[in-house]
Amino acid sequence: MHATHHDTARAALGATIDNPFFAEGLFDALPDVVFFVKDVQGRYVVVNQTLVQRCGQRHKSALIGRTPVEVFSHPFGQTYHAQDLQVLAGDSDIDNQLELHLYPNRDPGWCLTRKTALRDTHGRIVGLTGISRDLAMADKKNPAYRKVAAAVNVIHEQYGQPLQLPELARIANMSVAQIERYFLRIFHLTPRQMIIQTRVDAASRMLSGGASVAEIAQACGYGDHSAFTRQFKATTGLTPSQYRQLAARRAER
Repeated sequence: MHATHHDTARAALGATIDNPFFAEGLFDALPDVVFFVKDVQGRYVVVNQTLVQRCGQRHKSALIGRTPVEVFSHPFGQTYHAQDLQVLAGDSDIDNQLELHLYPNRDPGWCLTRKTALRDTHGRIVGLTGISRDLAMADKKNPAYRKVAAAVNVIHEQYGQPLQLPELARIANMSVAQIERYFLRIFHLTPRQMIIQTRVDAASRMLSGGASVAEIAQACGYGDHSAFTRQFKATTGLTPSQYRQLAARRAER
């Protein structure tokens, strides 16, 4: 197979560039993006300043050479590290996973996370790279905003009920393909991701009260208690019970 012009140019660039992590400085200038590179053991090799600040540190050296288990409190570090090991094992990359991040010195914030394995010239996995982007504000200037907003209102008001994509599309007077496309353009989320976000937000508020986890699961549209727990942990890094304990400790401060 003949090398393309693109392959030749990339090889020439790789042979001459001084710093393979030249993008680090660019990511330092993005306050709404966390960027990192990790080695095959899941230890930080490159981080941007945004991640350093959100971890309550001043210098990158506080993170370099350490795994998330050593950087984040339990059980967040264990959850992030398990996610890394999944990517490093070649099981699957993580693509635009909706997550509620709870950094030590910052209010909870919704992010979209992507993690990709890094491979050498022989195809062997030698590390991973990833970004977490803060969820952007809705594009209310989009001409389709009013139509899609009707479906969003239903999600916000009826998140405790079964919500089917065809019904949301009917409410917005769109096809399923159209509503999925406009959701991404306007809210930067799929309809399913917005349903998850709304339910987890509601569950997080309820966990500060006295309702049982089973009652909260039911109120948030999960007929299966275990399904609710799996979704909540995948999104926040905590089980509902762990989140309740964390909320109680924060309230005491």
